[in-house]
Amino acid sequence: MEVYRDSTVYDTGMITVIECMGRHAGWLTAAAALANFAGDGADLIYLPEVDFDLDAFTEKVKGIYEKNKKCLVVVSEGIHDKDGKFISEYGNANAAKDAFGHTQLGGLASFLANHMKAATGAKVRGIELSLLQRCAAHCASQTDIDESFASGKAAVENAVAGITDKMVGFERSYVDGKYVCNIKLFELTDVANTEKKVPLEWINETGDGLNQGFIDYALPLIQGETQLTKENGLPRFVHLAKVKAEPLA
Repeated sequence: MEVYRDSTVYDTGMITVIECMGRHAGWLTAAAALANFAGDGADLIYLPEVDFDLDAFTEKVKGIYEKNKKCLVVVSEGIHDKDGKFISEYGNANAAKDAFGHTQLGGLASFLANHMKAATGAKVRGIELSLLQRCAAHCASQTDIDESFASGKAAVENAVAGITDKMVGFERSYVDGKYVCNIKLFELTDVANTEKKVPLEWINETGDGLNQGFIDYALPLIQGETQLTKENGLPRFVHLAKVKAEPLA
């Protein structure tokens, strides 16, 4: 929402492209739709769950820009064309591989920004959020924190009790219409090397946004204001001592 405010405050027209993490699953990118719920969100949101058409994208952005003189786009780093080629590879055919042989993604926002600059002549800005998406603890909701502590507590309790080869997970339920998170142990074989993707029914028909189904799913997860402690205006982090936990006799 803050990027939306910054990108729309100027009289000068601007196209802004934000790149979020997500190779094959677009949950982080989809979360941008929550800003739309508040009225300060992206014009277009693209997830890797659906094929991406660069020509169609270009025409949509041009149309929005010509109408509003502003256009804000959020894209997952792993968006790909109908042949499965990552769009980020369009601008970097020699992208390096990681230890698993996967193409190292990145540079998508820069590529799309340059592409739209050439297509429109507009002022264009590409933003790659990178690690900020997973290390900005000050943006956590109280729900985030409560569920994190609950999962950690369950992991320690089960490990001490001698229960191993399990993954602590969450199971959603509702009580009197309100969201409730239940802790559940899952078999590692159900978790390892699998991906939970955004359901296609939550993506709009044109593949460039999310519908109410996603909002209903995600909105409960960001509820609750935190009271994070700061010292001298800076976040204060806990430093844990490494103490070996022994199984119960």
